[in-house]
Amino acid sequence: MAKRNKIADALQVLGELGMPRAQQNDRSALCLLALLDLTQGESWAAAKNPLVGITPMMQFARDRYGKHYAPNTRETFRRQTMHQLVAAGIALYNPDKPTRPVNSPKAVYQIEPDALKLLSTFGTAAWDKNLVAYLKNRKTLAARYAQAREMQKLPVRLATGETMHLSPGDHSELIKAIIEEFAPRFVPGGVLIYAGDTGEKWGYFDKELLAKLGVEVDGHGKMPDVVLYCQERGWLLLVESVTSHGPVDGKRHDELARLFARSEAGLVFVTAFPSRAVMTRYLGEIAWETEVWIADAPSHLIHFNGARFLGPYV
Repeated sequence: MAKRNKIADALQVLGELGMPRAQQNDRSALCLLALLDLTQGESWAAAKNPLVGITPMMQFARDRYGKHYAPNTRETFRRQTMHQLVAAGIALYNPDKPTRPVNSPKAVYQIEPDALKLLSTFGTAAWDKNLVAYLKNRKTLAARYAQAREMQKLPVRLATGETMHLSPGDHSELIKAIIEEFAPRFVPGGVLIYAGDTGEKWGYFDKELLAKLGVEVDGHGKMPDVVLYCQERGWLLLVESVTSHGPVDGKRHDELARLFARSEAGLVFVTAFPSRAVMTRYLGEIAWETEVWIADAPSHLIHFNGARFLGPYV
């Protein structure tokens, strides 16, 4: 009964905090309890504020409450519970290092201080009064943390003079270099059609222009990290940014060729690396008839075979 009661308490808390019904479930209740390091035999007054990642939350649910979740449900925990708790201002994301990349395995969460103060009074006579006071400021609180997160994003200058923002991290740093350093040198006058973001798949996407070139993609198509259009030469450059995942190898080349098969512009396949040291780890995988660009030597290209130094292969 103690296990069920504590989870039931957490469910009540989530409901009274105004969380959507999709987050009022055992998984979300256990995440909240893990954020508070609150076991079944403790009172809410014993709530704490550890830094905790997704995998430790799942271990907490198993070890303290006997709830077993498969390893492949980590993304469900992150996307369907923790994302919403952070958005509501109840939890903080990477408070120890706000610039940590979105997809970092070291990502951690922590209960927000005002939420901790409130939740430690659950079950007492002060709860109702404290809850009213907390909810009065909740939207302001969530907006404040959202603004702080936005300020940590990486600004990227576009050729149009506009500025887009990417989630912080090495991957985004390389995408920024592709747009600001590679494009002006090798695609002068080129137009940015797409730039991915680790925090939001469609970071920047001129879907209308891509459709005019004969290509329409849905949410299932795995886009390259950057797509640039060179109208003068009739080229569409498909650029992969490699910091932790692989280059344009044979398999990826075929995937992109199929995805952009209807393109009226010729396809140019490019792999971008932050440094030669990173490139050497992937030399054996890079596909022929592709280009390689290295951010720390921005004025040079490495051409993998073929008659031209840069151009589509028909």
